[in-house]
Amino acid sequence: MLDEMVRMYRTMLLSRRVDDRQVQLKQQQKTFFQSAGAGHEAVLVAAGLALRPTDWFYPYYRDQALCLMLGMTARDLLLEAVGSREGPCSGGRQMPGFWGSARHHIVSQSGPTGMQFLQAVGCAEAGRFLGHHDEVVYVSSGEGATSEGEFWEALNTAVIRRLPVLFLIEDNGYAISVPVEVQTPGGSISQLLSSFPGLLVKTCDGTDPIESHAVIAEAAAHCRSGRGPALVHARVVRPYSHSGSDDERAYKTEQERAEEAGREPIACFRRVLLSQGIAEEQIRGIEDDVEREVLEATDYALGAPAPDAADTELFVYSPDPDPTGAAFDTEPEFSGEPKTMVDAINACLRDEMAANPRMVVFGQDVADVTRDQHIHVLKGKGGVFKATAGLQREFGTDRVFNSPLAEANIVGRAIGMATRGLKPVVEIQFFDYIWTAMMQIRDELAVLRWRSNNMFQCPVVIRVPIGGYLTGSAVYHSQSGEVAFTHIPGLRVVIPATAQDACGLLRTAIRCDDPVLFLEPKHLYRQTYNRSPYPGPDYMIPFGHANCVRPGTDLTIITFGATVNRSVQASAVLEREDGASVEVLDLRSLSPYDWDAIEASVRKTSRALVVHEDWKSFGYGAEIAARIAEELFYDLDAPVRRVGARDVFCGYHPIVEDYTLPQTADIAAAARSVLQA
Repeated sequence: MLDEMVRMYRTMLLSRRVDDRQVQLKQQQKTFFQSAGAGHEAVLVAAGLALRPTDWFYPYYRDQALCLMLGMTARDLLLEAVGSREGPCSGGRQMPGFWGSARHHIVSQSGPTGMQFLQAVGCAEAGRFLGHHDEVVYVSSGEGATSEGEFWEALNTAVIRRLPVLFLIEDNGYAISVPVEVQTPGGSISQLLSSFPGLLVKTCDGTDPIESHAVIAEAAAHCRSGRGPALVHARVVRPYSHSGSDDERAYKTEQERAEEAGREPIACFRRVLLSQGIAEEQIRGIEDDVEREVLEATDYALGAPAPDAADTELFVYSPDPDPTGAAFDTEPEFSGEPKTMVDAINACLRDEMAANPRMVVFGQDVADVTRDQHIHVLKGKGGVFKATAGLQREFGTDRVFNSPLAEANIVGRAIGMATRGLKPVVEIQFFDYIWTAMMQIRDELAVLRWRSNNMFQCPVVIRVPIGGYLTGSAVYHSQSGEVAFTHIPGLRVVIPATAQDACGLLRTAIRCDDPVLFLEPKHLYRQTYNRSPYPGPDYMIPFGHANCVRPGTDLTIITFGATVNRSVQASAVLEREDGASVEVLDLRSLSPYDWDAIEASVRKTSRALVVHEDWKSFGYGAEIAARIAEELFYDLDAPVRRVGARDVFCGYHPIVEDYTLPQTADIAAAARSVLQA
């Protein structure tokens, strides 16, 4: 044990000296941000010693000492501090402190606090699915992040599914300047959770590495035994300010700071080593060795190359395979009677699950039944629109299952699963409720590949019924809003208008290596005009390829989703009443979109109208219209116009809905004004 104690002391000291050097470099303006792990070192070296290299880790930004215990080096940390392209965590893309190492199973950490909890749960679910029954997934945060909803959602699922997740809460009493009593009733997260069923809750003095090691080892053993998750509440100190831009003297009294200094873990543990017979000379030798290591690492980091600005655009999307390329362009092989869009989606999911044993489907109500013992006596749900009906019966509960009513839970867990190599195809029941998952989508799912410099990927498919035209669905079941997601680099966004396109685009989404938001217009699920025989188990449509559904020479209508058929109907009216030849382009893919097809069509017709179901103001059509005006101005014979919903919420009564959403007559009137301009 003495050798382990010496190792822990050396790592604690190394972490602190790296912190000190980062503070110095920030003051010298040689780095750009600094946030210390000082005061947390003891519990973190204990965790590194108690856990195994085969475990998985979701640390937070104060977990520097843990990363050193797992095998990262002072050079690694300082390369990240200077933002060098040699930085092993992100290559200069992230602030220092946002750790990541595929080699050490440290999943790339992001800035939003608490988002990692659900991803760790998904990682643990993937480990179980893959048969790794002896691994633990570690996830940590400060006490402040326990206020986030993701923390509670993660605890719920970890307990319900008895997952081997070890939650470490490093409580230094402050979330920047906000004290713990503002975060937690009673000021103790462990006390609050003491009666949480199925959760082992332990506390420790996080400034004592020996006590911390004993408690974390017990918690890890509990997780490995299959009894479920554990939470360790470690009370630590924060002797440095939150970051280089913070001054704790503005909100901590001198008495409080002095009391914290008395619990300073490195000085306290040094005295313990001396009491255990470790010679002063040996300790000084360790300290001198650490100083040399940090000095050498600093010199190397300061001489390391900065990132190449042009490389910034690399790894926003998967470099290979490219879902816009020819490999995803296959011919249909039709069979059977025509299917509706929702039935075609179901058939595609069934074929892809049969072809890929690592594909899992989950979300609210997607399973046939939740309780397995009833699966043969109940008809089952299979999704509120029946898109997943029968999948659980065919592929089992391990691959098709229900989630809690919590959208962030669905997406966060899917990210963790995909990071481990599963293919989650999840459902958000209605687009109107996707917003609670926005942080997981915008700041986690879409950016993981880029922020980790292509070290991690999470190719999740999120299926979402979207839009109105349903009669009586009102404000909370009729929303569009695709533009909020097409604005996010790293996320593919597609929306089919026919059963055939739904099959081809969904299969591309499942087989590509990027995260995809797959929008399914609810109004089109069971229409008869867009039905198609099944196009076969290998039919794919590449992203970014529009479909010309009606050729014409006088005007181009650019549209997608539920307004495609209305645009076709309006074009027929114009041809019959005005003799006009109107071309209708169905974009199908919104990010990326097919600019080449738009450009060719507008150059041919010299007139353009953009139509979409969402609000006209600040909508998706504004981007298309602006680009046409910017790049094709001299080809236009009339101003570009847009048709969208009125800038008001969709009401319940059909008269109100019809007035709010764009109708065939609205499209025809706008098209006529462009033709006559």
